[in-house]
Amino acid sequence: MAEIKAADVAALRKATGAGMMDCKKALEESGGDLEAAKDWLRSKGLAGASKRAGRAAEQGAVDVKVEGGVGALVELTAETDFVAKSTDFKSVVADLAALAVAEGKDELAELAYEGATVGEHVTQLAAKLGENVAVGRVVLYETTDGLLDGYVHQQNERGIMGVLVELGGVDPSDATAREVAHDIALHIASAAPSYVTRDDVPGEVVEREKAVFEELTRNEGKPEQAIPKIVEGRLNGFYKDNVLVEQGFVKEPKQTIAQLLETLGANAAVRRFVRVKIGE
Repeated sequence: MAEIKAADVAALRKATGAGMMDCKKALEESGGDLEAAKDWLRSKGLAGASKRAGRAAEQGAVDVKVEGGVGALVELTAETDFVAKSTDFKSVVADLAALAVAEGKDELAELAYEGATVGEHVTQLAAKLGENVAVGRVVLYETTDGLLDGYVHQQNERGIMGVLVELGGVDPSDATAREVAHDIALHIASAAPSYVTRDDVPGEVVEREKAVFEELTRNEGKPEQAIPKIVEGRLNGFYKDNVLVEQGFVKEPKQTIAQLLETLGANAAVRRFVRVKIGE
């Protein structure tokens, strides 16, 4: 049996919210594998690991810039929210988003900025603020025939979450299409989907979910002949939680995102999106 370290138990508890002894048991049953332990807890109905996975203690700020057919999302990380909400820090992350759009690049370190390179300037900023400051995730979208929109969610005086989304099959100059694109960006920030459509969900993810649901259903004592139907229902629930077009629109929950897109015409579709939240 693999040695179960207290630090691993604590990490699993933080990621899943399950009890300490349940986390230890999960790690023992999974040979110390953290991801397998999360699935074990879920199969026992003890945690919602898929919702809590990936959380971290990092701080920082996010900004988004969209101009024409180019959009950029930039994350600047720090150790504390006190530094992340400072004027200097927020000014730099906004400048970097604008720079990424202007240069059409997602590799920023060597780009010229404020008489130095971005990398050099960030190093100087870290020294000035007295914290470990670094450029985090950078995402660049470019389109020739699509509509880009972005959204930044503000909290505690800085952007803590950013979204970029691209719609296709619409007229980028159409005001209604722009409004819907922004509504979808807001929805993505709130609902945190992982995929655009069911087809985007990797096969291994689907099989993993099925396996968890099957074991969970058996553990609940359901009749064997009923298990496939129950698993199918739970898998549909997984899609509704994680697939953008199947989610209920946050402003009108009875309307799915797919139905919202239909108001723009038969060809309207979300091509891609990205959602970045500080600490995740």
